[in-house]
Amino acid sequence: MPECLLVIVPLLAGWLLDLLIGDPAGLPHPIVGFGKVIAYGEKRLNRGSHRKAKGAFLAVFLIVATYGVTSILVECLSSGRHDIMTILREMLCTVIVFYCLAGTTLIREVREVFFAVDRSLVEGRRQVARIVGRDTSELSAQEVRTAALETLAENLSDGVVAPLFWFMLLGAPGMLAYKMVNTLDSMIGYRTERYREFGCLAARIDDFANFLPARLTALLMILPHMLLRRRFSLLRFVLENGRKHASPNSGYPEAALAGILDCRFGGPHSYFGQIFDKPFIGHNDRPLTTADMLTAVRVNRTAEVLTVVITALVLTLLH
Repeated sequence: MPECLLVIVPLLAGWLLDLLIGDPAGLPHPIVGFGKVIAYGEKRLNRGSHRKAKGAFLAVFLIVATYGVTSILVECLSSGRHDIMTILREMLCTVIVFYCLAGTTLIREVREVFFAVDRSLVEGRRQVARIVGRDTSELSAQEVRTAALETLAENLSDGVVAPLFWFMLLGAPGMLAYKMVNTLDSMIGYRTERYREFGCLAARIDDFANFLPARLTALLMILPHMLLRRRFSLLRFVLENGRKHASPNSGYPEAALAGILDCRFGGPHSYFGQIFDKPFIGHNDRPLTTADMLTAVRVNRTAEVLTVVITALVLTLLH
């Protein structure tokens, strides 16, 4: 089999598995394992003095270990001359791609949020709490829908585009290491009293790892609308509003979706009992509907397909 196909087959197979079934319920998931290891390390190290140094050590150690162990496994399977070794390597890489992508599961969750809040506000709050880190107990129906769409846009980058970007650059080990980076940030990368020092480096590494993917995500989201509907003002809207977010990256895909839907994201949020006054992205504070959710899902799927195609083409050219 040509070398380029040995790289592309796991990419396409893993993506198709995620597209068809999403996260497999009831099966072990490496990201869950990452979370348990991070929680154990945080509990043991995030106390006493030198918290910043101890948090930096934990982050770097886990990222390097993830990349190193995965690289060794892939290399061991690559060194064999038998076809069975090649098959096992491709299966391993396929499984890694499958587990690192979260496009289908996120879309399902966001759909359920909209369906739930249409039934009752209490049910909508409970459903959106599954996918956001903020306090949802006092959210209005509009805020529940807004939180779901913000998460859909932001996690298109974190859950699809960025993993594929790092797969393109560093293969399956790089993709899995990126998920460790992202998991570290989601658990200890907050600017709260507990995590401000301990998760400082983890948050900075995540900012670096997502810098290009976040902007690429926004571009892929608006590109079809610019080319097919001649909405060229979307690019200016993203450039002006993407930088308003507290995160150097999350604002760009959120701005892209806000521009496409002509709505407003952002505003004050509560995390771990603390209020964070985030700037607004967009100006049209209109009610969001299920139709907006369906449009957002189409935008996500289109950007996802474009990312897979670009990744496959680049890998083909490189090999």
